[in-house]
This record gives sequence, structure tokens and C-alpha cells, in this order.
Amino acid sequence: MKKITQAPFASKVLKQVNNRGIPIFGILRELTHTEHIIMKTTRLFILPVAALLMVTSCKSKKTPTVAQQTGAQEITVPFSSKEYRSDENTFRAKQSGKSPDLATAKKIAFQNARAEMAANIQATIKRVTDQYTNQRTVGNAQEFENKFEELAREVVNMQLSNVKEIGEKIFREPDNSYTYWIAIEASKKEVFEKMDAKISADAKLKLDYDKMKFQQIFDEEMKKLAAEQGN
Repeated sequence: MKKITQAPFASKVLKQVNNRGIPIFGILRELTHTEHIIMKTTRLFILPVAALLMVTSCKSKKTPTVAQQTGAQEITVPFSSKEYRSDENTFRAKQSGKSPDLATAKKIAFQNARAEMAANIQATIKRVTDQYTNQRTVGNAQEFENKFEELAREVVNMQLSNVKEIGEKIFREPDNSYTYWIAIEASKKEVFEKMDAKISADAKLKLDYDKMKFQQIFDEEMKKLAAEQGN
């Protein structure tokens, strides 16, 4: 059997009770009830404090951000979201221009965006041509590729005069100059149709031209371009 020990406080009270002839069991009930209230109140106070300390500790252990570690600030480039990137059906480009004159800033931005789109279209057609000549028997492969590249430049020039503006943003700089951002797009379908018309009109190229095969490779390369740009 375990020996029951009394708390110092309870023991002292009991001695006084015995000396004065006060009913012991009533006092014991009061002591038990009082100790229960004290313990309950203590728990109610300790639990929130402990929770607060845990939250504070977790916050203090969070990894510092790049800005906190290096002082660098993240800069968001306009038109960076998905709808402004090339996909399997559309060529897209975005660029900026800066000038003290707003009209000049817009002109520079538009020229830069057109140049970027021209490079993308020409690079895509070049890859299509390479794939096409590797997969088919062409009389003079080098001549065929050179002629295709020449036609591609003509098609690009035609298409760039017909691009669609899909977004613009204007920023007034601290030096009172303007930074103009523009986003443009061109339809893959229109580019292919113009290329197809040019090839079909050339009697020599037409001999080695398979429209369905060319279009299949063109579609595949557009899917690759979309994947490269995160679409």
C-alpha cells in the first residue's frame, strides 16, 4: 500500500482544525475544491502562453527571403504572364522603348517587338525547313533550303505589317522620360498560309513540296516553341 502524504499547506490547516475542533471533512472538501480551481486557472493561463511561445519560435526560425539576405528587390517585367507568350497557334513578342518623347518611346518599343517576332518566325521556319529536307528526298537540298529561307524572309516582312497589338503599358520615369511596353501577336495559320502560297507559286520548289508533310512539321515545331516558353 502506498503511503499518502499531505501537502504542507493542507497539513498545517488540518493541525489547526484538530486543535480548534473544526469539522475535518468539510474543510477537506473546501481545500480540495480550492486546489482544483487553482490548478484549472493555472492551466488556462499556461496553455495560451505556451502556444504563443511556440508560434513566436516558429516565426523566428523561418528562412530569410532573398531580399532580406542580399537586399535585392524583385522586379516584375510587364506582359510576363501566359497569355503574352507564344503558344502552338500564335507567335507573340513583347519589348520596351524609352525616350523623353512618348511617341518616340512607343515607336522604339514597336520596332523592338517586331524584330523579336521576326527572329522567332524565321527561326521556326528554319527548323521546319531543316526537318523537311532531312525527312524527304529533295533534288538539291542546299538550294532548296536557301530558297526556303529567302521566302521565309518575304513572309515575315509581309506578316509583320499585319501584327496585332495585344497590350501596352506606359511608365513615367523619375527623369520625366517615358518607358513604353508593348505586346504583339501573329497567327501561325496566317504565317503558314503565306509560306504555302509562296512555295506553291515557285515551279521549282513545287516539285519537291509536300504541303501536308510541311504543315505537320510546322505544327510540331510550334508545339516545341510553346513548351520552351512555358505554355
